Amino acid sequence: MQDMLLDVNIQKKLIFFDLDVSFSLSKGLLAIQGLSGSGKTTTLDCISGLKTPDKGYIKLNGRYLYSSEDKINLPIRKRKVGYVFQNYALFPNMTVKNNIFFGINKKDNIAKEYALDLANNLNITHLLDRYPSDISGGEKQRVALARALAVKPDILLLDEPFSALDEDLKERLYEDFLSFKEKENIPMILITHNKYEAQKLADTIIHFESGNIVEK
Repeated sequence: MQDMLLDVNIQKKLIFFDLDVSFSLSKGLLAIQGLSGSGKTTTLDCISGLKTPDKGYIKLNGRYLYSSEDKINLPIRKRKVGYVFQNYALFPNMTVKNNIFFGINKKDNIAKEYALDLANNLNITHLLDRYPSDISGGEKQRVALARALAVKPDILLLDEPFSALDEDLKERLYEDFLSFKEKENIPMILITHNKYEAQKLADTIIHFESGNIVEK
């Protein structure tokens, strides 16, 4: 039986419903679909450590990130989880280069070289000295990807990274993203409301409804 890279089984009481989800991921890209407020982002936040479940466990590469039974709740910095937020969450007072270097030890030149290689692979080296206010939405997305990957995460979480982009740009970035996905070969979870996007990018799709995974 194949070992699961990520194994999630969590419960959390929310305002309008109780989140209760269980799923696993061994490789490729898992897309999570569902209406707004169905628990998708909360689930990613629990995996990353931004939020804490009430009960259950989250296991990544055989290591517990969270376990209510064993009283384990690793801090964000020890989880090895990359996260691309819906609004990209770039630091406006930092250059693109410093945004990408955020989270890297300032004295780790090897890590910096790796980050610059990522920037090259994502075609954003010409933006390194600019600030987020001076670059486009598609460019911000690439910078956010580079920053998330620069720390060499074991898994990458993406919360609607294409939602703010126009349709023509989305289509071009889908192709770029598929190439990037194949090259990086890192397991990913993508939240998207776009059915076409999920079918184009994902290897597996699950659906959330009021805090539960449902059949579609």
